[in-house]
Amino acid sequence: MNDLTVQDPSRRQFLQGSAALVGGLVIGFYLPMKGNRAIAAEVPATQAQKVYPPNAFIRIAPDDSITIIVNKSEMGQGVYTSLPMMLAEELEADWSRIRVEAAPVAPVYNHTVFGGIMLTGGSTSVASSWDQFRRVGASARMMLIRAAAQQWGVPESECRAEMSQVIHAASGRRLGYGALADAAAKFPLPVNVELKQPKDFKIIGKPTKRLDTPEKVNGSAKFGLDVYLPGMLIVVVARSPVFGGKVKRFDATEALKVPGVQGVYRVPTGVAVAATGFWPAKVARDLLKIEWDEGPGATLSTPGMRAEYVELSMKPGAVARKEGDVAQGIRDAYKTVSAEYEVPYLAHATMEPLNVAVDLKPDHCDIWTGTQFQTVDRNSAAQAVGLKPEQVEVHTMYLGGGFGRRANPHSDFVTEAAQVAKAVGKPIKVVWTREDDMHGGYYRPMWVDHIEAGIAKDGKAVVWKHTIVGQSIMAGTPFESMMTKDGVDAASVEGAAQVPYLIPNLQVDLHSPKHVVPVQWWRSVGHSHTAFIVETMVDELAHLAGKDPVAYRLAILPADSRYRGVLKLAAKKAGWGKKLPKGHAYGVAVHKSFESYVAEIAEVSLEKGKIRVHRVVGAVDCGRVVNPDGVRQQVEGGMVYGLSAALHGAITLENGRVQQSNFDTYTPLRISEMPRVEVHILESSEPPTGIGEPGVPPIGPAVANAVFALTGKRLRRMPFDREKLA
Repeated sequence: MNDLTVQDPSRRQFLQGSAALVGGLVIGFYLPMKGNRAIAAEVPATQAQKVYPPNAFIRIAPDDSITIIVNKSEMGQGVYTSLPMMLAEELEADWSRIRVEAAPVAPVYNHTVFGGIMLTGGSTSVASSWDQFRRVGASARMMLIRAAAQQWGVPESECRAEMSQVIHAASGRRLGYGALADAAAKFPLPVNVELKQPKDFKIIGKPTKRLDTPEKVNGSAKFGLDVYLPGMLIVVVARSPVFGGKVKRFDATEALKVPGVQGVYRVPTGVAVAATGFWPAKVARDLLKIEWDEGPGATLSTPGMRAEYVELSMKPGAVARKEGDVAQGIRDAYKTVSAEYEVPYLAHATMEPLNVAVDLKPDHCDIWTGTQFQTVDRNSAAQAVGLKPEQVEVHTMYLGGGFGRRANPHSDFVTEAAQVAKAVGKPIKVVWTREDDMHGGYYRPMWVDHIEAGIAKDGKAVVWKHTIVGQSIMAGTPFESMMTKDGVDAASVEGAAQVPYLIPNLQVDLHSPKHVVPVQWWRSVGHSHTAFIVETMVDELAHLAGKDPVAYRLAILPADSRYRGVLKLAAKKAGWGKKLPKGHAYGVAVHKSFESYVAEIAEVSLEKGKIRVHRVVGAVDCGRVVNPDGVRQQVEGGMVYGLSAALHGAITLENGRVQQSNFDTYTPLRISEMPRVEVHILESSEPPTGIGEPGVPPIGPAVANAVFALTGKRLRRMPFDREKLA
């Protein structure tokens, strides 16, 4: 059976004693970021051993195997390969002997940019670890060379490292890292670390098979749902059908009659049913008779919210960017266009629904879950059960998809599980059904945008006024003070406030209405909607000017813009301008998100009035590439995720209730709809930038622009399957 059975002694006790058991070299230090510089802070050897292994990134065993402790969550984006590649490159390690282990929660594993917490998000894993993991590897290499040189009595300069061995060229002597590890561990960390030049890279930049693939294929990979603890009960929670609702009273008489049910408990989020298995817990939950105080959320409906948002979009909001005079620009424009856009709430729809296992003791709490927000989840759980954060240990499992949902600022699913464990008094695992997951909130916000734009006689864009309406994902979170200034949530306007085109009169403003529907980041965050609005409106301006859409973008982009490189590459690889089969058309979009530039060109036709995407060609500039295979996989995955949302995705409300429940009503892209995909990488010597999310934003506008080229109809609301195109 594919499960993870946890026995005593606890993993925590095992890890604390591991140094004595396996011996070898443990390297650990923190590299806080200052601007673009990483500064090494040495951890004394005694301290490293005392708290081993939380402040260690490398464990070299006597058999020459090397375990790299990775402080980012693996949710399909490949960090269990890309980060070890960076470290192994500088370590001069034998890649075939590399193993990976998830890091525990400890300060040494905190994010190098978002200081103070351990997290995975914002497409920052490679970018934020680029210096850190390379310096860790280089430091270990230098210490191993020093150990060998002293043992041989030769200068360090005569020794080199290669394939997990230190070699003395003059004598031909060799020693494996495993034989040197204990001696190397006695040296202090080097103060000055020399990193390899890119021309000398042997691993970085080479297509590399992912280290986590074999166990995911053979079924041995452990996800949160695979955790089983001795004596553990499975819990399913009945939550309010309306956001903000509370339990008034409940009757569990029939639920308690279900064989296997061990108890029914009132918890802050609703009513929890604990049983010996998932099915009896679910059956019993469905038999509960609950009277809810639904609160004001019961009046919410999508049409009502849309009307509110449309009205707000016609009024000035908090200004995010202002250049020139938009009122005068509109008066002076040769031609203008005005448009209203609408995009819905979106669920994260991860393949693995939320789940959390908790073993709560009087003085300690162990939590097993797939999380992107380890420190925040640990602290929230500690508060929920009345323990200190250091008394709570989070074990990060493989994530069956994250897309931001498992980086919840309120730690909703982890806090709830901790509260349930406290109520039940036994080891438990809270499991969300697909319907629970779909109804459970924390969606990508719904948005309504209004744009007025215009061109001069020569076709150049001269005015752009963009008003955005939608909930702030930062409101009420610990990040609000940092991310919201003068009424503008930076996440709400990203991708719009940074319009790259040369437009002399430009204004972007924002309204952030408050509603009880919980929202948070969704793969590509604000860019997931702003790219659609910006890139379809630019296409409208190109049409007004009578210009080719690619040529028009190039004409109004700065001469030194990195947008130009990906736009030209995508157009070349797609064969832009060449004749297409009858009934087919191309659409283009280019967008920057998470410091990476992506252009996508979609080839589209209509089949029985429905959009059929045949081919997508993407070009990406994400700085220096660690694993080209990983970059392509992420951009391809982003295209699929974004195309699912563009064609089908929508969460709607009626009487405060979410109308979608499963993949029959919240439809992902089907295999039969999958286009042929190509991803081309622009060579760059710039530092690495994000890649997990930038593939998402351009696909929607590229498809919408292709539909216009084909039909003359502008698509200004998502999902596109709402539109009649026959």
